[in-house]
Amino acid sequence: MKISKIFIFLALISVVGFTLNSNEGKSPKSTVASEELALPSNSEFTSQIELLEYVDRGKIVASWYGPRFHGRKTANGETFDQQAFTAAHKKFRFGTLLRLTNPTNERSIIVRINDRGPYIRGRELDLSKAAANELGILERGVAKLNIEQVTLKGTNFPVITLN
Repeated sequence: MKISKIFIFLALISVVGFTLNSNEGKSPKSTVASEELALPSNSEFTSQIELLEYVDRGKIVASWYGPRFHGRKTANGETFDQQAFTAAHKKFRFGTLLRLTNPTNERSIIVRINDRGPYIRGRELDLSKAAANELGILERGVAKLNIEQVTLKGTNFPVITLN
């Protein structure tokens, strides 16, 4: 089981940072990682990835932060990189992966929680500059996004990265 989690972690890390396009005719909630990533037909690899699912966590008000914090330490101790697809949240465990979708343009990305915040009333998630740009909210600054937590299928256990 531990090797499976490490394998899943490595597969997820290889795709974090790439935009995931939802399939036409399917809602984002019905897609699984193996469909979106067009993985090779290696049955062992594919069967490991199919262990992932996205648990709908509703909508969240997100803003972004970047230039002023670039190069500083985040709450989990790593150096903040405004060009990485990361986010700050007050309660999600560090390393938790979230799929965010902007309902106005249907753009989706996966971000990793590595910091705490935001500390402005009414905001629930702070995105890196790169994540905000990819979702199309850079100019506007704040947007209501759909949020899904990446979990192990059928368990509600969050998939977290190793810090």
